[in-house]
Amino acid sequence: MPVGTSGSVKGVSQQNLSEDIQAKIILGNTYHLFLRPGLDVIHAAGGLHRFIGWNGSILTDSGGYQVFSLSDIRKITEKGSEFRSHIDGSKCFFSPENVMDTQRILGPDIMMAFDECTPYPAEYSYAKKSMEMTNRWLERCFRRFRETEPLYGYQQSLFPIVQGSVFSDLRKIAAETVSSYGADGNAIGGLSVGEPTEVMYEMVDLVTGILPSDKPRYLMGVGTPVNILENIALGIDMFDCVMPTRNGRNGMLFTKNGFINIKNAKWKDDFSPIEEDGASYVDHQYTKAYLRHLIYSREILGAHIATEHNLAFYTWLTREARKHILDGTFPVWKKEMVVRLSKRL
Repeated sequence: MPVGTSGSVKGVSQQNLSEDIQAKIILGNTYHLFLRPGLDVIHAAGGLHRFIGWNGSILTDSGGYQVFSLSDIRKITEKGSEFRSHIDGSKCFFSPENVMDTQRILGPDIMMAFDECTPYPAEYSYAKKSMEMTNRWLERCFRRFRETEPLYGYQQSLFPIVQGSVFSDLRKIAAETVSSYGADGNAIGGLSVGEPTEVMYEMVDLVTGILPSDKPRYLMGVGTPVNILENIALGIDMFDCVMPTRNGRNGMLFTKNGFINIKNAKWKDDFSPIEEDGASYVDHQYTKAYLRHLIYSREILGAHIATEHNLAFYTWLTREARKHILDGTFPVWKKEMVVRLSKRL
């Protein structure tokens, strides 16, 4: 899922997302949209789909991760989280109930439960209390979800989130609790927050072994192309990450044969296309030299091309993974691709 935090995937139009990148679903963020433009505006527009002019699906992150990142200006209690806006310093409060109400107003197809994203590293005692509170908040989220109705004429799904930091017993308890709700899909949060990659894989492997295999399993905030392939192998179905857009704006490009720092001098007079073996997932090929020139000149077009390239690559990668799964060739293909994608060109 391309990340459109404030209702916009930076530098890419909705038409390009749909037609060129072939995205089917994008992610918005409850925290940011709550602050700006505000719920009144989005409600008056008829929901987030109409407000941003997007005909595909939308998932909204509940804001739990953003509240977690505001560690210096927030206070978490059993009731919820009190925090100050990063825009104007005004005092705000999120609870499981009002986050459900907020996401009803935003109108995404998939709503996320309100959770506490446990930091890494965390003491076992803190991680345990945090996970248990997230589970209690989850019960309140589902209660409010069931008490309310969609506002815009289509059904919404609520995905719960497995927390528990890097502790196997906590992850097991959380995954079993989440599974008991019989939700349309389930998420794994609190990973890719600084823990070693192998620990992330260990936790994902444990949790996917517990979550229902016939429901989508969503790993939040991950990751590199290699991370994505390795986690698909462990049973993950959905991903979101700012990496293709943020790295693209800063001149980091992902290709089938490895990754490129387009700012390096070696590309100054390289007139070969960004993707050497053909434009299989982008309609137009620009040369490395031209893109380097644009990025160095801080031309907006450079950020746009790099972002669109990376998003199209990520979409191609997951589409190829799905094809190889259906063909029964995924393990062999994944092993080869992990080696290729790990190379710095």
